[in-house]
Amino acid sequence: MQLGKLQAGGRLQAGGAAQKARRGASPRSAVVTAAAPGEKLSALELLRRENELLRQTLDVANVPIDAVVEPAAPSRPSAAATAPRPTAPRMTSPSGAALSLLDETGGAVGDASLIPEDYWSPAIEVPDNMEYVDEYGAISPIPNHDGTECFKWDNTLWSAAEHFKYRWNMFKNIRSAIDQNEGGFEKFSQGYKYYGFNRGECKGQQGVWYREWAPGAKAMALVGEFNNWSPTDAHWAFKNQYGTWELFLPDNPDGTSAIPHRTKVKCRLEDVNGHWHDKIPAWIKWSTQEHNEILFNGVYWDPPKGKGAPGEIDPEKTYTFKYPRPAKPRALRIYECHVGMSSEEPKVNSYLEFMRDVLPRVRKLGYNAIQIMAIQEHAYYGSFGYHVTNFFGVSSRCGTPDELKALVDEAHRLGIIVLMDIVHSHASKNTNDGINMFDGTDGMYFHGGPRGNHWMWDSRCFNYGNWETLRFLLSNARWWMDEYKFDGYRFDGVTSMMYHHHGLSYTFTGNYGEYFGMNTDTDAVVYLMLVNNLLHDLFPNCITIGEDVSGMPAFCRPWTEGGVGFDYRLQMAIADKWIEVMKLHNDFAWNMGNLVHTLTNRRYAEACVGYAESHDQALVGDKTIAFWLMDKDMYDYMAVPGSGPQSMIVDRGIALHKLIRLLTIALGGESYLNFMGNEFGHPEWIDFPRVDSYDPSTGKFVPGNGGSLHLCRRRWDLADAEFLKYKFLQAFDRAMVHLDKAFGYMSAPNSYISRKDEADKVIVFERGDLVFVFNFHPTQSFQDYRVGCREPGPYKLILSSDEEVFGGYRNITKDADAAFQTQSGNYDNRPHSFQVYAPARTCAVYGPADWADKDADRKPHGIPGLGVKDLGPYFSR
Repeated sequence: MQLGKLQAGGRLQAGGAAQKARRGASPRSAVVTAAAPGEKLSALELLRRENELLRQTLDVANVPIDAVVEPAAPSRPSAAATAPRPTAPRMTSPSGAALSLLDETGGAVGDASLIPEDYWSPAIEVPDNMEYVDEYGAISPIPNHDGTECFKWDNTLWSAAEHFKYRWNMFKNIRSAIDQNEGGFEKFSQGYKYYGFNRGECKGQQGVWYREWAPGAKAMALVGEFNNWSPTDAHWAFKNQYGTWELFLPDNPDGTSAIPHRTKVKCRLEDVNGHWHDKIPAWIKWSTQEHNEILFNGVYWDPPKGKGAPGEIDPEKTYTFKYPRPAKPRALRIYECHVGMSSEEPKVNSYLEFMRDVLPRVRKLGYNAIQIMAIQEHAYYGSFGYHVTNFFGVSSRCGTPDELKALVDEAHRLGIIVLMDIVHSHASKNTNDGINMFDGTDGMYFHGGPRGNHWMWDSRCFNYGNWETLRFLLSNARWWMDEYKFDGYRFDGVTSMMYHHHGLSYTFTGNYGEYFGMNTDTDAVVYLMLVNNLLHDLFPNCITIGEDVSGMPAFCRPWTEGGVGFDYRLQMAIADKWIEVMKLHNDFAWNMGNLVHTLTNRRYAEACVGYAESHDQALVGDKTIAFWLMDKDMYDYMAVPGSGPQSMIVDRGIALHKLIRLLTIALGGESYLNFMGNEFGHPEWIDFPRVDSYDPSTGKFVPGNGGSLHLCRRRWDLADAEFLKYKFLQAFDRAMVHLDKAFGYMSAPNSYISRKDEADKVIVFERGDLVFVFNFHPTQSFQDYRVGCREPGPYKLILSSDEEVFGGYRNITKDADAAFQTQSGNYDNRPHSFQVYAPARTCAVYGPADWADKDADRKPHGIPGLGVKDLGPYFSR
């Protein structure tokens, strides 16, 4: 968990989430602190205190510790000995302990109308008057080594030792300079408390400070609705020796702010060339666009009624967080999403509608994290959020800053981690709404000249060696986690950042000279080390994912070892491989060995997030997996038998869709990602509203769509329709995700691929206690097919793509309840083996017989098609 505290009435504090007593007991007020006021704790010390905080929290909730502390499971537990009894939901505390709502016989306590997600993804409860407040970790001292500690994982990196030493020295020098000149790394990363608009005091008067770094500007004033867009003498700022403009506006005599809440503001400046412009402040927290205007306006955000009650949504009050951050999971199952296009209707959806309609779907599917795109304000909606104009501003199309906070808090209540797709790789060239040419100079936050322009993306490239750029970006990374309680980031376009060639028209072969040499933008790599240092120190359970296609060595090794510091790398080659094989239009040409190689080709001890497809494949001009497989037949032949015409193309597509996704989640990485709607084979691509334009890199004419939102939405109704086959794909995705909840196969230490048979088109492998059998052959089924395994049996079928609920034919089904006995003796380099039936174009997962239950999906906690006993041996959110 992200350690923090819950405050009652602004005074009483509780470490972790004090669970509401469940057997008629009422929670008592208590004081439970993670740290004394002002005390600085290391991440390790924070984690050490977690158990004690949990015990105190349980005391508050009047729940005995024996009811929630379970013994550690053996490597392969016996169901009879240790089976959890999931006949009632488990309320999960922030430390991960399960509060099982069971009576002594395993019967449910309370509401009999519970649904499966109440068992598998229980919501967190805290007392109504409790506020969640983060406790920060301390900034770590710089380890005393030369930056080559990460070589212990790959001694071939010694060929690049001088490069690692050079960048480590750069990193140390910047950290040292920040400590000496800025009062420390932590203070340096809180630029948002100084720049932009902040409440404060001047000469004993309360009011609003406005500060802006614009060294090239000759004059600056603040204008807006508060002064009718005409500055008086009191509205002109003064420039200090560092190029920062400062202005103080005292409160009105009645104590109200000189700038009313939700009123428009801009800074009017004379640029370096003597031209006057109205600019949106660079550190603005919200900016909006009127329906009848083209340009955006900055908006002063300071709700007049102050702080709301925890969890209260009031447009006149700031949102107060109520629920603690969820525990860091053993593996991420990420639901990539875009709030604006998440509506079933052709409109821009809101944060509150997403919270109401989409979060319950995510919970039901079993994903434990959402990755939200397009949060930072971007003037051009069709950029998918990647041409950012206001880095500290919440995208106003979807709602207000406090409505976004409510969304994040609700996700935390449901135990869902919230990651943000953050863009620090480039910025919009928009000079009217963004920070480009802010003071009239070509540089400022960016490189000047050609180096500062990204020719492919038509955007500006940051100068990561610039002091104020570092302050701006580091503060921005902290801002979203601090103010909005995001749990981490997916950093966009990291390959473009790390190399002067941006990874364009360049092939990475794995030669270390491609990563460590003159091609590398060392300033950018050091920035990434700094931001990972900052985030992981202040927020010990922060998660960072880097979008890197190059395979940069040590990218996912901690910064303390001299690595770049990311927790995960996006395994981007997998999606490209699936497109490559689907283009073959010949199922016999699919190469099993090549598929497995691509899925498993990642660096040792560097975790990856695998995915079969993301938003990239769903965009206009590309195709989703479902569309590659079924194409135009999706329009006419997706009805279930008896409800419409059938198509062999659709039948093939549905079968392969299931195989592709299970193979990817099982072999493609230590975590998994899916873009919203792709789990059920969403038809059509995503097409944002756009007008006619020209490709900036080629000059080619690109026709628009008349500003239509018709293809910029998610057709949830298709997945929910009982008469359409989309429901089969959704059900299978839900089952394979819950299988990981039960068995933890993505993060299991035992991983062995025993068979890649090109003639049979069969792949067999183990993850943890499970044996996966894939038959990609288009026509050939195999009886008594022998598969190897590490552990002796018996085994039973736990998941089959051929179940009727998944659109299959029940040629292999858990309902048969067959026990597969193993034989000793080497087979495919495994000590044991058993024989199975493997129908064409199916996948099957076999697990220990003790943990199989053919009737599991007929019970209150059951997931359709999944034959796991109770919640499985290694249940985790």
